[in-house]
Amino acid sequence: MLIIVKENYDEMNKEAARLVADRIRRKPNLVLGLATGSTPVGLYKELIRMHKYEGLDFSKVVTFNLDEYIGLPSTHDQSYRYFMDTNLFNHINIQKSNIHLPDGMAKDIDAFCDWYEEQIKKYGGLDLQVLGIGANGHIAFNEPGSSLGSRTRIKTLTEQTIKDNARFFEKLDDVPKFAITMGVGTIMDAKELILLANKANKADAVKASVEGPITAMCPASIIQMHRKAFVIVDKDAASKLSQEYYG
Repeated sequence: MLIIVKENYDEMNKEAARLVADRIRRKPNLVLGLATGSTPVGLYKELIRMHKYEGLDFSKVVTFNLDEYIGLPSTHDQSYRYFMDTNLFNHINIQKSNIHLPDGMAKDIDAFCDWYEEQIKKYGGLDLQVLGIGANGHIAFNEPGSSLGSRTRIKTLTEQTIKDNARFFEKLDDVPKFAITMGVGTIMDAKELILLANKANKADAVKASVEGPITAMCPASIIQMHRKAFVIVDKDAASKLSQEYYG
């Protein structure tokens, strides 16, 4: 695990984008796992810039997203498909057939989750997975207490996560209570991980993930066991770390 502390959010995302771009240039048909939420928006903006001005080619890249709300169609402005189209896919030359996101409107959610796992295997597994982290240490929608060996499945969202996400909806009652999420085990199968975090409200979660015990109560702490994980954070998110790390 390599912890990289950058001065601010922009520098953090430039560092992450350089790593992603390097992997795409090495392997044009990279299988790339993607995250949603406010944290990776800066990364996606930088990748779009690299595509437009540096020729970064996404035409053979295959993507799999971590999660999606159950009950929201892809056209809903708070669905993660809508988020990805708006913040990345509509601005790069990725093939639509190479984009994979959980289907929150699937008639048989359990069967869909099994299919999603099989699709990841079909493409040879995830080469690189981008992650954010929740203030409670969750990754994707793997809330505290999630099995560290879990696979893609339905998860009930915690009250805290629902409250955290309420700012994106008109009212609290509009926030979905369930989601499809890649499991912790699925994430850990990726050949490389990038975990991004910024702002002081993530400092406790970053410390617990990087320096705390490995525990299901902080699902992100499992990255300590990954063979090749990059933790890229800004100074605020790193403010409670007890050791000095690479900057």
